[in-house]
Amino acid sequence: MTVEQQPEASVAPSHAHRGSPSRLWTWAACAIAGAAGFGLVYANTVVGQVDGAFTPIDNSQLISDAPEPTTSESPDPEDLNDGESLNILLMGSDARDGENGKIGGKVADGMRNDTTIIMHISADRSRVDLVSIPRDAQVEIPKCKYFDGSSIPATSGDFNISFSNGGRHGNAAEAAACTINTVQKMSGLTIDHWAVVDFSGFEDMIDAIGGVPMCIPERIVSKKAKVDLKAGPQVLNGKEALGIARMRTAEVGDVSGSDLQRIARQHQLLRQTARVILSKNLLTDAGELTLFLKSAASAMTMDPDLASTKYLLGLAFSLRNIAPSSINFYTVPWKLTDDYLDVIILKSAGTMWKELKADKPLTKVGNDDAGDAWEEVIDKSPEPVPTDTDATESILSECTA
Repeated sequence: MTVEQQPEASVAPSHAHRGSPSRLWTWAACAIAGAAGFGLVYANTVVGQVDGAFTPIDNSQLISDAPEPTTSESPDPEDLNDGESLNILLMGSDARDGENGKIGGKVADGMRNDTTIIMHISADRSRVDLVSIPRDAQVEIPKCKYFDGSSIPATSGDFNISFSNGGRHGNAAEAAACTINTVQKMSGLTIDHWAVVDFSGFEDMIDAIGGVPMCIPERIVSKKAKVDLKAGPQVLNGKEALGIARMRTAEVGDVSGSDLQRIARQHQLLRQTARVILSKNLLTDAGELTLFLKSAASAMTMDPDLASTKYLLGLAFSLRNIAPSSINFYTVPWKLTDDYLDVIILKSAGTMWKELKADKPLTKVGNDDAGDAWEEVIDKSPEPVPTDTDATESILSECTA
């Protein structure tokens, strides 16, 4: 997959501001897209193609009586990449236009992403590995091009500069292209597809499944992230889940301000969301899946290859039997710089990239820097939830907070 690029013209490089408020919009989509495989983008495509496309005209007087009905079985949807592994880049945009400005606050122009996940789907469709890339990781950032022919020269710095540079014109496809170029340069992986989700889409999807059950280890209050949660088992609505995914600072609670700790919370959120979605059989029920994502359709942007109902239906159907325990969350191996301001990607990340290329289970994983309270919850490894049971009640019963 490639994003269209035009002849370039130089413009001054731009750097993302460190310390900006936390944001997430893959998270959840990451979250939910990872959890539901490609059912997510399939439903989005269905909505976009179907809504408003009908013109009602009564022609019943021209139609003869129908013959006696016959029964036949529809063929199963075909996975057009059957036998091939796939890498999808999931990104969260904090664009502050329209409804997103109401949710996150109008604090800056342009686009940034504080959440980027490589979602690897194994060739046999038995495993999904989601690898988070810290926003402050120091990387080489290739030249960033725009559709109008202009460009920003190559530079280096925080990983999320790539999305910010690409998003200067407010175009999610340009932002995605620049981020993909950075990921491919740092990892050597080929990114086959991409998807970007924003604030409002994430909230709507969480609300559509009735919320996500979480074990909150202690009371947390964060005015900036609009979070005020008690300790213990509870079901978070879309607004609360987005707050947990975005949060980096808090007035009450053990929130360190670390992006790495935030990644750990996001992984827990996505893990629980995956269990709920799979328990509802959304991958095999196109009608329910369409309703689930209908309100979020306008908040999703993806590459043209994914905008094919036939392709996405086949891919979603091929993932119908995946177990929650086979959806794995990782962070690129990392360490902090001596001043604790930046993240250095370790050489052992090379092993991770090689294993992803070879479509093998990962053996090299990064630290989550979760803090003791969150580690206790996140390290729990619950048994897979059968798809005919209520995952929400099961998750809440496991909570020891």
